[in-house]
Amino acid sequence: MAENSSSSPSVSQRPTPTPTAITDLEIDALAHCASFLSLQDVSNMAMTCRFLRAVAYSDQIWQRLFRERWPTLGQLESSQKLLGSREAYLARLSNLLQFKFNDPIMIDYYFGPKPIDHVLLDKNNIIFSQGSTIQMVKTFDARRASTVTYNDHKARITCMRLFPLNETSLFRSDMQARENVLVTSSCDRSIRLWWKGQCQRCFRGHNGPVCSLSDGLLGDAGGKLLASGGEDGTVRLWSLSSSGKRGQQALKSTLFGHEKPVKLLSVPRYKSSLLVSISKDSKVRVWDTIVSASARSSSCVGMATVPGEAVSVRSHESLIYVAAGSSLVAIDLRTMKRVFTAMTHHPKVYSFEILPSKSLVCIGGLDRAMLWDIRRSQQTMKPESISDLVGNVGPVTLLHMDPYKIVTGGPEDPFVHVWEAETGKKTNMLMCCLPEGSSSIAGCSALAINGCQIVVASCTNSQGNLHYRDFTNAADPALPLDDEDDFKFWNLPSCGSGFDCEEEDDDDDNDNDDY
Repeated sequence: MAENSSSSPSVSQRPTPTPTAITDLEIDALAHCASFLSLQDVSNMAMTCRFLRAVAYSDQIWQRLFRERWPTLGQLESSQKLLGSREAYLARLSNLLQFKFNDPIMIDYYFGPKPIDHVLLDKNNIIFSQGSTIQMVKTFDARRASTVTYNDHKARITCMRLFPLNETSLFRSDMQARENVLVTSSCDRSIRLWWKGQCQRCFRGHNGPVCSLSDGLLGDAGGKLLASGGEDGTVRLWSLSSSGKRGQQALKSTLFGHEKPVKLLSVPRYKSSLLVSISKDSKVRVWDTIVSASARSSSCVGMATVPGEAVSVRSHESLIYVAAGSSLVAIDLRTMKRVFTAMTHHPKVYSFEILPSKSLVCIGGLDRAMLWDIRRSQQTMKPESISDLVGNVGPVTLLHMDPYKIVTGGPEDPFVHVWEAETGKKTNMLMCCLPEGSSSIAGCSALAINGCQIVVASCTNSQGNLHYRDFTNAADPALPLDDEDDFKFWNLPSCGSGFDCEEEDDDDDNDNDDY
């Protein structure tokens, strides 16, 4: 026993094993393991270190992602393989998001002759209003398209917004995390919150029509507030955490100070308690909604005036951008001083959008839109646009802008124009379908875009039309638009009444969520 124990090595004499890190593995082996990850997980891995980024960029991973996202296309073409699988994936996705194809899924819907005033895209649902009526069209199955009508409002709807469900009292579980609620305002003095096909809350308090709703919610996670502006010149704050179908005790504060109807409301992101309101007489007020509003104007922390009637407002960090009259004005909320004014040399500005990540602003004028670089304009005494997007007809009242594209339209233009966001190069012209036998040309009355999806509303004397297009699985590239006379467009055959779909819908209805 003693002899055996003396011959066995002690614990302290055993060799210490060499630690093994993930970077010690071969790249091919790691790439094989990573090929089972989701696109989001691959993106997260690429941001950890240089070694894992090289793994995440492997062709093996991106070939699998390409096949899963676009199974009908099969393998990469030889020209695409020369780029690399990841570059080919991103190039195709960019082209899809810029609508550079001729063969999207196409569905047209025809309704009554009332104009379509507002339209939203919520995943596979198209939500729009005609007068006092709200309708929701489900597009997940083109062969069995259905519509739901809501008639609770008694007068024309003035504004429609979508907000996350988890910021309201209706949220119950994490399974609902990606769902939205619809909030609408109306000339019947009410604000309604919709979910699961019915009105869940009704807020009343304005002494006249409700003109506007805030573009975001105020406050922190403990209790979100919705702001509304009325014809009575007041701004009212409503709690979305209040219970009860009638929204009892939902009105948290009334802000006085405007003398004219409140047309626009915006929530700056850099401070969640601030609210910007603009009235019809071009007066701008900034409110701190944490401060008590028991006294008149007690929570107003800043005032300014813009030149002309304001048509749109956007906020980024401590700046607000207001399109008014014939110019675009940027105001610093910390000092309430103008820091930037862009003159458009047009009689009137009809619309505008901002892309803060690229410091770009697009302004809709008459017969054209103008693209501005904010940083470059701030360095010159006379700011000028970097690109004129020419080709529109009449006022450009509808304008969408995202990191990939700019989309413009208007009530006198039968086309929707698509441009690259960074270069201003036109990528497509999309023509709306007209009813058979119609003698009038319908322009665009409303527009909504969500990734590769676009829906355009138009109206003739006989009916209102919705034209839905989904480019998610398009495969036929459009020809480059070298001039205005050489273009591809939606030249649709005449359609019958009711729902008419021309191609089968896409099975993957959530592709746009992960780009």
